[in-house]
Amino acid sequence: MLVQLAKDPLKLFDDIWSGTQMPSAPAFKVDISEDATAFHLDAELPGIEKEKIALNIEDDVLTIKAERKKDAVETEKDYHRVERTYGSFSRSFNLGEMIDQENIGAEFDNGVLHVTLPKAQPVRKTKEISIS
Repeated sequence: MLVQLAKDPLKLFDDIWSGTQMPSAPAFKVDISEDATAFHLDAELPGIEKEKIALNIEDDVLTIKAERKKDAVETEKDYHRVERTYGSFSRSFNLGEMIDQENIGAEFDNGVLHVTLPKAQPVRKTKEISIS
């Protein structure tokens, strides 16, 4: 079930799946911070190659998809515990209208995806009308 995306500025960067019956632990961890000119999203993606990461925006929703492949199965070992996860992972965040989507930048360094989301300039919605 998809969740209706709100345009409420307080819902900026809400994970669109929060409140639904998705697994309690997200696929990967993110930190979101802000400075005067931009928001910054840092996603931990250890063990994932840059070529296996996709970053997309559709209808004001930023989606990060990644895939971690499992190494060849070792039949000579008896595993006692396997905690690392493998497969496809995805997280989506509501951006709203506060982001300049044309100038978003991303870089991948040492297992962390750094996404810079510049703040959009406010649009004036007032207009003076001359009276004749």
